[in-house]
Amino acid sequence: MSTASVLKPDSAEIRGLVDAERLHMARELHDVVAYSFATINVQASVAVHVADDQPERALEALAAIKAISGEASRELRAILGLLRTTDRAESPIHGLDRLDILADMTTSAGLATRVVVSGRARSLPPAVDRAAYRIVQEALTNALRHAGPASAAVTVSYEAARLVVEVVDDGRSPAQAPGEIEPGGGHGIGGMRERALALGGELDAGPGPHGGFRVRASLPVGVQS
Repeated sequence: MSTASVLKPDSAEIRGLVDAERLHMARELHDVVAYSFATINVQASVAVHVADDQPERALEALAAIKAISGEASRELRAILGLLRTTDRAESPIHGLDRLDILADMTTSAGLATRVVVSGRARSLPPAVDRAAYRIVQEALTNALRHAGPASAAVTVSYEAARLVVEVVDDGRSPAQAPGEIEPGGGHGIGGMRERALALGGELDAGPGPHGGFRVRASLPVGVQS
């Protein structure tokens, strides 16, 4: 057998890599677009509702739309940059360092959001950092869409060998997890679970023990030295 035949790429392997990359990009685009449109829609509704009687609130809503759309544009440019390079490190993708900004934007959209960090924060593998941020973002998007008047708490727990992120809201408590009632419901829980499973982790989503809705992801990061 020649060296050339040994090194020749397997078509099934190449197809698998292409499919994996396509799925990765689809998740990134979904998370950016879903979150941005959900928050912009809420703020636009507020602006329309209060424009005549409370113009100052309408202006605040428009300012929030400007900030959210600007952030979405930056994220989309970063994602599109990934399509032009084989080195993902060249294009920044958000991680947990942007969590406070995400919470502020979600709060401005009408879902009061607080962040709690437990354990000693440390550097994470980029894939884990990115997945944790996206899971939180998607969970908050779902709360914005479905919880009604509510608040949310995001907890990030740094444990010895794993990172645990949890998002709990106190809004309407559905009988089933949104997005799992009908296949292809488009609520992103399947995508969150896929992100966790791809890293060897796990994700649970469903009604909270005291009402509302709860998303909890556990992602392995290796034992801390």
